[in-house]
Amino acid sequence: MKNKIVGDMPPEEFRKSGHELIDWIADYLINIEEYPVLPNTKPGELKKRFPKNPPENGESVEEILSDIDRKIIPGVTHWNHPKFMAYFNSTSSGPGILAELLTAALNQNGMNWKSSPIAAEMEEVTLDWLRQMLDLPENFWGIIYDTASISSLHAIASAKTQVEHERKDKNLLNKLCFYFSEQAHSSIEKDALFLGIKKEHIRKIKVNKDFKMIPEVLRNQISKDIENNLIPFCVVATVGTTSTTSVDSVSKIAKICSEKNIWLHIDAAHAGIAAIVPEMRFILNGVEHADSIVVNPHKWLFMPIDISVYYTTKPNILKRTFSLIPEYLKTEQDNSAINYMDYGIQLGRRFRSLKLWFVIRYFGVKGLRSIIREHIRVGKLFEELVSNNPQFELLAPVPFSTVCFRAVPNRVISEAQLNELNERLMNEVNRTGKVFLSHTRLYNKFIIRLVVSGIRTKEEHMLEVWALLQKTLSKLIGNEY
Repeated sequence: MKNKIVGDMPPEEFRKSGHELIDWIADYLINIEEYPVLPNTKPGELKKRFPKNPPENGESVEEILSDIDRKIIPGVTHWNHPKFMAYFNSTSSGPGILAELLTAALNQNGMNWKSSPIAAEMEEVTLDWLRQMLDLPENFWGIIYDTASISSLHAIASAKTQVEHERKDKNLLNKLCFYFSEQAHSSIEKDALFLGIKKEHIRKIKVNKDFKMIPEVLRNQISKDIENNLIPFCVVATVGTTSTTSVDSVSKIAKICSEKNIWLHIDAAHAGIAAIVPEMRFILNGVEHADSIVVNPHKWLFMPIDISVYYTTKPNILKRTFSLIPEYLKTEQDNSAINYMDYGIQLGRRFRSLKLWFVIRYFGVKGLRSIIREHIRVGKLFEELVSNNPQFELLAPVPFSTVCFRAVPNRVISEAQLNELNERLMNEVNRTGKVFLSHTRLYNKFIIRLVVSGIRTKEEHMLEVWALLQKTLSKLIGNEY
């Protein structure tokens, strides 16, 4: 038991412990490939390692740090591992980790300008940097939220405010219609339901063979709803769908929205970051006609989770939707500064722009572009390997570095057996601890997804995973199929 302390940890103890923790983190990142990507544990096992009651007396930092390896690491899924190739990876870079440490130390709550002038103004600066990197028009105004789910929620809420204001009627809820691709992220539908949009007025628009929203189907559905005295108010186009990273035709969808005066929001949470690479900027063609867009730097710009950036051409509508200022938060600077609390649900706001500043400054725009280019190259190489192997097949185009594929043994087996085989293949490969892959379903086909977006992921790691997939498939086929 350590000595009783009244107040905070003594500075010298903090300094010593801080050095030890930084050393631990550095060693962890150096040796991360020695860990299994997925922990070998079952639900409920980990919590048994911890006492049921909190300690009555304080414990030393040495005791706490000693439990990291014994009690924390056994339950960690290593998102920073170079062979974490599931979902859309979120890897933290060295400068991003340092920024998080400084963020915690400064402990800024950027409610309004006065509560943290630097948090407010650095958010303006860094979001304009990112806007330039993405080549967005100057009239796109930015704000940082935590995740894309929340960013899109603010977009849909703004769209609702806009139509209510234009029609001077706040009792339109039962008539509002909302549109998005059947391949859009599940959070889009959740956001609409949360805002009270009737489930029967939520339209999932069909996609084509490349899993892109079909603009004519959207147009026809909007026309049908208008004929039935309903009110189309918001369309979400996706740049990088969750399953396949398909890119909706933003320009064509924007034309429809413009004709019908409908808010267009673009969900580019993962793939939108690729637009900082000049030859990939085409993915955002038509964005100048959108009302809002979200990109997540924590998904493909190597910042610790969470940081989601929302840009809109109509910040006044966003403010009208969420601004509610109690007396105790009014300041003499309210008319001359941005108070970000007026532009969203949250009052308390972390100093998230600090890690954006750190990462962009450390790598530079050229450095970040080169990493993303390499990820796309490695993803395309994996696509080529799959395409050239008769025992595998691609199930979707590969616009970025996410590859959707499945095993197809030479012998003829049913679709149900193919689904079973591929699920077993993925699970067996994951069970080795050498890689983590995730899946999706398209047209009732079980599909394995491999994503190359981790800052430590190199071609050699992809080739190791490819060899493991082939070896595991041969074993499964030899035993049963």
